[in-house]
Amino acid sequence: MSTTFTYGVRNEGTAPDALIRFVTEEELQGTATILHEKLDERLRARYAKGLFQGKPEQVESMAALGFVEADTVIVAGYRPGSGTDGLRLAAAAAAKAAKAARAAHVELSIGEAAFSQDVEDWGAGAAAQALTEGLLLALHDRQPLKRDGSERFGLTQVDFVPEEAASLGTKEEWEQGIMHGRIVGGGVIYARDLTNLPGNDLTPERLAFHAEELAGDFDLDIEVIDEWSAAEQEMGALLAVGQGSVNPPRMIVLHYSVAPDSKEIWGLIGKGVTFDTGGISLKRAPGMEEMISDMGGAAAVLGAVRAIAELKAEVNVVAVIPAAENMPSDRAFKPGDVLRTMSGYTVEVVNTDAEGRLVLADGMTTAIRRGATRLIDVATLTGAIMVALGYEATGAVTNNESLMNEVKAASKRSGERIWEMPAYPEFRQALRSDAADLKNGGVKYGAASAGGLFIGHFAEGLPWVHLDIGGSAWLERARGWEPKGATGVMVRTLVEMLTARA
Repeated sequence: MSTTFTYGVRNEGTAPDALIRFVTEEELQGTATILHEKLDERLRARYAKGLFQGKPEQVESMAALGFVEADTVIVAGYRPGSGTDGLRLAAAAAAKAAKAARAAHVELSIGEAAFSQDVEDWGAGAAAQALTEGLLLALHDRQPLKRDGSERFGLTQVDFVPEEAASLGTKEEWEQGIMHGRIVGGGVIYARDLTNLPGNDLTPERLAFHAEELAGDFDLDIEVIDEWSAAEQEMGALLAVGQGSVNPPRMIVLHYSVAPDSKEIWGLIGKGVTFDTGGISLKRAPGMEEMISDMGGAAAVLGAVRAIAELKAEVNVVAVIPAAENMPSDRAFKPGDVLRTMSGYTVEVVNTDAEGRLVLADGMTTAIRRGATRLIDVATLTGAIMVALGYEATGAVTNNESLMNEVKAASKRSGERIWEMPAYPEFRQALRSDAADLKNGGVKYGAASAGGLFIGHFAEGLPWVHLDIGGSAWLERARGWEPKGATGVMVRTLVEMLTARA
């Protein structure tokens, strides 16, 4: 379901189903008009009883009773100065309240009290983008595949209407921000839907099919390298991970080139393990069903490319998706095997459940051989990152602080937390092998850093950042604008990063 967004004065005769108003605790403590004398009286009575304090993520829904032109009034708590994250969070809370009220057409009142500081700090466009993302993303959750299908609730129309006294940027700034938020939100939604697909539907070949559809929609060049061509190109790591499955691997390469005068080509590499049993080093059965999310990095890269192409950002990108299914069988690769990667480096396999770094090794080389000058990989790489950061942030490892600072700045603007893990030389000792150039695991402590540094070994000295979304790509319960299940994390950071560069 698509949502129509408008900014400006409400059209006569088009009253919304719900009026949304952000309110601060200071407003609730004061006497100035918030909505209407009668509604304000009720709102402040609930504040006095401690039932609604106007704090972030608190929402109060009331029947409008004819006092305003809407069936329902939704008041969302907001703390001025909380930035675009605060705006996005308040919009998400309001969207969930609109869903509960079945209010498909909503009007968001833009007033000085809640918005002035953040619009001054971040700009009207950034505020509009954050609000749009919050409203869209909070309502997009996993759609179950049932015999009697149910339609997902979505907002059909959102009107941003500035209050009469408000002076919060130009109409053009708001419309540009809304457009940006809608497109970037669409990229996140695309990534969520792809990640939520069951493993019997999303095989490596099917993932390549989705990438081909994306390329067709946005006129992108695409290469899909099958198992035979991968063998010719000596992608030994990708082939080894996929050899245990009846569904053969694919190396998917998308080209987005619209800046011919720039020598910079961004290599975005997304781990595309469409299902991960652990292989011979079999995972525990409880929770294994969540391993449909092991291609969350691939989904993030594809979602970002989709948004970048729709925004027509003037950058050059080569997006690489090494896709495989890691299964145990009589053909599966084994602990003790020595693999020769596309780069020529050999790897001793000590754990077949550390397969993501193997496919990414060949993915990195593929991106470099197609001209990439800067590299960012996104992967559900380690459980160790969840031990360190829980579900709260994406971990990062880098060989280049300048690039890392750019990624951090983009993540701050997008509201997706990134925490840099140390890349001490001592962590590389865990990768030493007696049988090959390096090994793919075998360390208990510092495993998130060591796993990242394994991938960095294949960067060939180019600036590189690894983003481990092992804890942030899939949630066990909803929070803010992120649903239970796939989150589409890192789409917004990648888009922010590349569009800012453009």
